[in-house]
Amino acid sequence: MRLSDIARYIGARLEGEDLEITGIAPIAEARPGELTFIANPKYAPLIKTTRASAVIVSEDFAPSPIALLRTPNPYFAFAKALELFSCAPQPEPGIHPTAIVHPTAKLGAHVKVGAYTVIAAECEIGDHVTIYPHCMIYPNVRIGAHTIIHSHVTIRENTIIGAHVIIHNGARIGTDGFGYARDPEGRWYKIPQTGRVIIHDRVEIGANTTIDRAAIGETLIASHVKIDNLVQIGHGSKVGENSLLCAQVGLAGSTEIGRNVMLAGQVGVAGHLRIGDNVIATAQTGIPSSVEANRVVSGYPAIENKLWRRASVLFARLPEMYRLLREMRQRLERLEQRSE
Repeated sequence: MRLSDIARYIGARLEGEDLEITGIAPIAEARPGELTFIANPKYAPLIKTTRASAVIVSEDFAPSPIALLRTPNPYFAFAKALELFSCAPQPEPGIHPTAIVHPTAKLGAHVKVGAYTVIAAECEIGDHVTIYPHCMIYPNVRIGAHTIIHSHVTIRENTIIGAHVIIHNGARIGTDGFGYARDPEGRWYKIPQTGRVIIHDRVEIGANTTIDRAAIGETLIASHVKIDNLVQIGHGSKVGENSLLCAQVGLAGSTEIGRNVMLAGQVGVAGHLRIGDNVIATAQTGIPSSVEANRVVSGYPAIENKLWRRASVLFARLPEMYRLLREMRQRLERLEQRSE
């Protein structure tokens, strides 16, 4: 593929020779004929040693003898370029002979259903949906057009999934929420989870993630939300549009996440809280109370990120500070004894 064609597709400006490109590789591993990128300025010196034939860079990147594709957003352009060279495997068209589709299920045009997948009664599957092998779709599930469901996914009853959604391997959607009440003898009595999960358009859900259905009402994932692997979303929670939940995030029940929120890896949020729009929680933050919009928080309990960074610098010095404090106290005691 010519560099000029790539530039046109990713919205970049070609500077240099219009070469033939055969693939994309990391800057330290790229070979002649391959395209790479620099999105982080700390990797800029590698352009002097890379063997790549062309590099995607920012608009203000220094001139180079290597062909450049200049763009305001190199990382986004890199993502677009990868689309041109990706070859995702495709299941065979139609319904595999070993798949089981209930007679009352309605399948749209050009639906692909892989081996040993089960689609239960009263399901509605939209046009161009792909369901890979060994999936279980419970009764009364609705799935929008162009959605992709990878192998070993379970979608429980009454779940509604929008269009252009991607659900990765082993995810569990609509499982029972974790709800119990004590009976008169003090034992745990299961609360029936009668609600459902609703997932809007263009959501991506990572492998082995679990989204529980509500006891009553809905667990809601708004459009353009991206959820990483091994995330737990408790029953009745709501995740606002365009939010990002990284690996091992845990939301307790009835948590409300605003729009454009970013929760980094292993962030935990207590139940019945509201996380405002545009909040960022750094890795391993524990959030025990609601957070106002537009804040960056860290640590446990969560505090302002700037304060957390100043405090964390002192943690390693606490033993030394304690020793100095003890020595000062001993000196004061000796001075008091002499004065007496």
